Amino acid sequence: MGGHVQEAGTLPAEMTRFIGRRRELTQARALLSRGRLVTLTGPGGIGKTRLALRLAADVRRSFPGGVWLVELSALADGEQVAQTVAARLRVGREALSDPLPRLVEHLAGRRMLLVLDNCEQVLDGCAELVAALLARCPELLVLATSRQALSVGGEQVFPVPPMMLSGPAGSAEHGEAVALFADRATAVRPDYTLTSQNAAVAEEMCRRLDGVPLAIELAAAQMRVLSAPQILSRLDDRFRLLGTGPRTAPPRQRALRAAIDWSHDLCTRQEQLLWARLSVLSGGFDLEAAEHLCSSGGIDRHDVLPLITGLVDKSVLTCEEQGTRMRYGMLDTLRHYGQEQLAASGEEPALRARHRDYYHQMARQAEAEWFGPDQMHWFTRLRIEHANFQAALASTTGEPGQAPVAMGLAAALWSHPLGYGSFHEGRRWLGQALALDDGPGLPRARALFVDGLVAVLQGDLRAAQTRLKECRAMAEVLGEQQELARGTLHLEGLVALFRADFPHAIVLLGEAFTRHQAAGDAGSAAVAACMLTSACVNVGDPNATLHAERFLALCEEHGAAWSRTHALWALGLDHYRRGLHRRAATLVRQALRDKPLSYDQCGVAQCLEVLGWCAAAEGLFERAATLMGAADAAWQVAGSTLTGLGHLQTGHQKFEARLRKELDAAAFDTTTRAGRALTLEQAVAYALDDSTPTAPPPPAPEASAPLTRREREVAGLVADGMTNKEIAARLTISRRTAEGHVDRILTKTGFTSRAQIAAWVAAHRP
Repeated sequence: MGGHVQEAGTLPAEMTRFIGRRRELTQARALLSRGRLVTLTGPGGIGKTRLALRLAADVRRSFPGGVWLVELSALADGEQVAQTVAARLRVGREALSDPLPRLVEHLAGRRMLLVLDNCEQVLDGCAELVAALLARCPELLVLATSRQALSVGGEQVFPVPPMMLSGPAGSAEHGEAVALFADRATAVRPDYTLTSQNAAVAEEMCRRLDGVPLAIELAAAQMRVLSAPQILSRLDDRFRLLGTGPRTAPPRQRALRAAIDWSHDLCTRQEQLLWARLSVLSGGFDLEAAEHLCSSGGIDRHDVLPLITGLVDKSVLTCEEQGTRMRYGMLDTLRHYGQEQLAASGEEPALRARHRDYYHQMARQAEAEWFGPDQMHWFTRLRIEHANFQAALASTTGEPGQAPVAMGLAAALWSHPLGYGSFHEGRRWLGQALALDDGPGLPRARALFVDGLVAVLQGDLRAAQTRLKECRAMAEVLGEQQELARGTLHLEGLVALFRADFPHAIVLLGEAFTRHQAAGDAGSAAVAACMLTSACVNVGDPNATLHAERFLALCEEHGAAWSRTHALWALGLDHYRRGLHRRAATLVRQALRDKPLSYDQCGVAQCLEVLGWCAAAEGLFERAATLMGAADAAWQVAGSTLTGLGHLQTGHQKFEARLRKELDAAAFDTTTRAGRALTLEQAVAYALDDSTPTAPPPPAPEASAPLTRREREVAGLVADGMTNKEIAARLTISRRTAEGHVDRILTKTGFTSRAQIAAWVAAHRP
């Protein structure tokens, strides 16, 4: 935003400070050096015009024929484009009737940069003129801004991203979005100064506004009458709040709604309808979801893809390839706008019900297929769709009469928290669903079992025992339900195992395994075989070998690649019991090598633990202590703790006692602390390389600076094992912004690794 003073024949002078955008300027300038047409695209208010003007000013010395700005936003007829350009270039009045030949004649031999601003209203006219001029005027370069690409041969499209929320890695600087807010706020309230105390509010405000410069400037303008916390608290009604900009600004830049209205008006009626319907989705979506949810009442299924293409072209949607699928996203402000349109249409209740049912069905399919060749695929897909599952769960737990659906959905997602370690969130949703209705029924019985299962894996044995009692009581009420009976027996065996009651666990899990096999439930049988291996190892029972081999055979028979890594670990554990320490380490390293880190932090922690035991058995005590520290950090990342895992606690205690005996106190503390300082990736690399020197990395310092609300949110996702790309997808931000958040967290806390962030989060979680 910000007005300009026009100088004859030159670019307008800047009336407000240009903030940030160094990377974008560098990238756009590189494109301009490689081609003759560069189009800056993006939604309204993203800063296309301001970036284009600064870029043009930076390169003006390279153009002896001048740098000319032609503003096109006032045009409604594409036939007026050539005349407007001719008039701006002062070609002469005679050019008004037939401008193209005179323009070509005027531009011949001149090295000139033509800046065409706001092409989207007259896109066809711009495309035709630009194509004709570039073909006949070899010294001409064109820099265009548009909400939609011109689609001219040789065009290089540069999507302008939101402003960065965080400063450079290792820097105390604020992000450019926050700097923009502070600069514009100071202009209307000179006493405002960005400090460590109020920066968190400014950053959260910028995050809520997607880092969009126009929205940030309009929010800063409200500092005349509201405090920053007041503005932040009112952003749910952002279109009403951000409705007054400078009188000298173009109408589309005087209010946030006006900027979005401009984009909305560029869309066809069907595109507007799809925009509204897509707003029910959270955190992005794929084509299949869009087709299922949005194809009805005015939109046929086969029309969805062309309409999505149109919305991508008009910068309403973003798209990014994730795995084998394209995934689409929408800025939160555009989504709010779409939700308003959806509510006004009267379709919102039906769309939310379809959304809920679609993701419930996806969860049920994932559960049914989890022990099979698509196991890894489902872990990936469930993680990507996390925000939509959250929205579906929030809808079901907040709507009367939806208790069975809420319990069913929360229970069906059991492999999601198990797969990547977010036990806290999984149990939170299960708890909310179970609180809706305490009446008997299979949905409640399954939810009780899953909550008990996750509680066991979390090491919360008291909660698991409570759920076990409730499962038994439910079984008495419901009568002969074989699935419920098998589940209750299985859960009772797990509780016994994790309480270190190994003889009882062997009996219960053995019976559960037999029943699972008889029922054809290979996945549950495999889990029981894994746990039986662990129980037998702890009492020196040679049947551990039989159970581990059964576990591996089931995994290979069904193509369950993730479960197979656990089977290799179980075999390694059995070899350790038999004194075959090198072979045990080889098997466990193979399991670790095959694991997807972000899906299985519990499995990673188990592998690091047992590799530490093997190293100690081979006399590599410093290496063993480093692995012990790394395992400790990994358990915290997974949201679990060894103190509640009786099947490993006994071996761990013997392991730790030996290390303390072999190493002096200082060496033990230094090496274990160094292991805890490793990131999960570093710990795995250390564990996989048995030639790694035993000298540990330096210990990490303690956290010292407070984090913003957004940084705490990102830290929590780091603790859940998410990569920067996955964090970006979850929060609908760019990967670069996610990286900036993580870097800022490391800088503020003084930590040196993601593992330390995760450990800190785990220590402070309720």
